[in-house]
Amino acid sequence: MTTDDLEALRVPLTGYCYRLLGSSADTDDAVQETLIRASSRRDQYDPARARLSTWVHRIATNVCIDMLRAAKRRALVMDVESATAHPSDLGAPLPPDVWVEPMPDSRLLDVQNPSDVVLERESVRLAFIAALQHLAPRQRAVLVLRDVLVFTAQETAEILGTTVPAVNSALQRARATLEANRPDPADVYDPEDARQRDLLRRFVAAFESHDIAGLTAVMREDSVASMPPFVWRLEGAQKIAAAAGASDSCAGARLVLCRINGAPGFGQYRPGDDGVLRPFALVAIDLRDGLIGRQVTFLGTRHRFAEFGLPESLRGAEHVTV
Repeated sequence: MTTDDLEALRVPLTGYCYRLLGSSADTDDAVQETLIRASSRRDQYDPARARLSTWVHRIATNVCIDMLRAAKRRALVMDVESATAHPSDLGAPLPPDVWVEPMPDSRLLDVQNPSDVVLERESVRLAFIAALQHLAPRQRAVLVLRDVLVFTAQETAEILGTTVPAVNSALQRARATLEANRPDPADVYDPEDARQRDLLRRFVAAFESHDIAGLTAVMREDSVASMPPFVWRLEGAQKIAAAAGASDSCAGARLVLCRINGAPGFGQYRPGDDGVLRPFALVAIDLRDGLIGRQVTFLGTRHRFAEFGLPESLRGAEHVTV
C-alpha cells in the first residue's frame, strides 16, 4: 500500500463521509483523519484478508460514528415544521450545525466511472442526504455501504465489526425508515440535456431581469424556496417569483451555473459600489417534471465559491459558463 493508493480513495471516502455527516467541514476533517490513520497503520493492513477499500472504509466509519455521537440531526428547511412563510420575515438564523451543507460534484462523484454517475447523483442529492439524517449512525452506514456503495454483506460486517445477520437486520430497519422519510422525486440531471439547459437559461434570464412572469413559467406550481441558515420557506411559484421580483437586494445580481450535489446550481453574485460583482451565495436547484421544483439559497457560502469552480468576481457584462 502506497500513499498514492490511499490518495486514490479520497473522492470515494469524501462521498461516503459526506453521506453520513451532511457537513462539508466535518467531511473534510473525517477524510483527513481517515487517511492519516490509514497511513500510520499501513503495517496492519493484510491484502489477503480484505480489499484496501474495505479496510479504509472501516477506519472512516469509526471516525464518522465517533463524530456523530454528539451531533444533531441536520436538515433542510423544507423538513422544519416551524419554517416561516412570510416573504419579508426571515426570522433569526439557526446555527450551522442544524443544516445539511452543499458539496460540489467534483468532490463527490467518480467521473472515471460514468456508468455509475446516475446512481451517484441521486445518492448525493441534498434531499437524500437530509433523509439519511433520520437514520441512527450505524444504520446510516449500513445503508450507504450496502445500497449505495454496493459492498457485500460480509464486507459491511467487517467494516462495522459485526455479523452478517446484524447487518441484514440493520439494513432492513434502515430501508423502512428511509422509505418513511423518502424525499420528493427529482429529474435526473444531465448536463447534456438540451431541454434542461434551456430551462436553466430561462431561469437565469428571468431572475436577472426580475421577470416575474418568466420566473413563474419555469417553476412548478408547488415549487419551494428556502434560505438557510434562516428558518424561512416560500411555497408556490407565484409567491416565489413575486418575492424575487420585488427584492431590491437582487438588483444587478448575476447567476453562474455550477454543479451542486449531483444537480444544477448557481453561484449568485451581487454588485459592489465599484461595479464588480462578488460572490454572495450558492443556490441549489432540483428539477422535477421538466420544471424547477426546489431552490435552496445557502447564505454565508461566499467563501466556498472556488470549491465549485466559480470565479472570484465578475465584471458587469461578463458572461461565464461553468
